[in-house]
Amino acid sequence: MKKTLIIFIQLFFLWLINEVGYLLVGVFNLPLPGNVLGMVILFGLLLTGVIPLKWVEEASTFLIKHLAFFFIPIAVGLMNFGPLFLQNGISLLIVIIGSAAIGIYVTGAISQSLAEKKVGAENDRSRHSA
Repeated sequence: MKKTLIIFIQLFFLWLINEVGYLLVGVFNLPLPGNVLGMVILFGLLLTGVIPLKWVEEASTFLIKHLAFFFIPIAVGLMNFGPLFLQNGISLLIVIIGSAAIGIYVTGAISQSLAEKKVGAENDRSRHSA
């Protein structure tokens, strides 16, 4: 019973941060979704230590544990677009595969570049200390 109450309180707290995100987007006419701004706010608060992780940990674990249920409405909604997928399926597939390949390539190139810089910096430090 106590754990359920803690989860409800933490969910309410997460909901409040989400609403603050929507409020700020509305007030300042920001070009991003309110829920994304709410997540950025939560991330910043957790990163700076203003909000300790224990304040949202139980509810976050609960939400992640049941994450699959949040995709059911999306999957059902996609069923309405069957004719679109039949008509443009090949084009959509090419775009999805192409964008995934570009994302993987760019991520790999950046990772390799950063790894080479790190190795170079470590080699420079070892030369200077010897």
